[in-house]
Amino acid sequence: MTSLPHHPRRAAAPGTPTVAHAMQPAELQIGADIMVDKAIDIVTVADADHVTLHAADGRCVGVVRRAQLAPFWNRSWYTARTPIGNISHDRAPFARPAMPAAEAAATMRARGLRVWAVTDEGGHVVGVLTLDALRAVLDADPALDAVA
Repeated sequence: MTSLPHHPRRAAAPGTPTVAHAMQPAELQIGADIMVDKAIDIVTVADADHVTLHAADGRCVGVVRRAQLAPFWNRSWYTARTPIGNISHDRAPFARPAMPAAEAAATMRARGLRVWAVTDEGGHVVGVLTLDALRAVLDADPALDAVA
């Protein structure tokens, strides 16, 4: 069994906002082997902005945003025969719940991520992180305004 890379394990100092304070439930999860056309149907019916992908063993392999599915909306033979895990999507490393929120915000900005998967030590999704949720947590502490 191969382990997936994750973000370095740096825990936040006591009292510092963490990813766990800002993460939201990963409400929509699908297998990375689902075909693109089925994934489009799932995202459309759920009216979701993103979906997390998992491998057969349940470990997170990434996040696909609605915008990343846009080139496939017209549907063709390609969407019916291509697994969603094969298209361009946001991949590892993933955030960890104990990671400092300010570090997560900086990492998301640097990588151009709008949504970032949060995984446990085993690589399973425990939630997702958005820049808006991070801003809300970081803005709650005036001392962190300069960092965020």
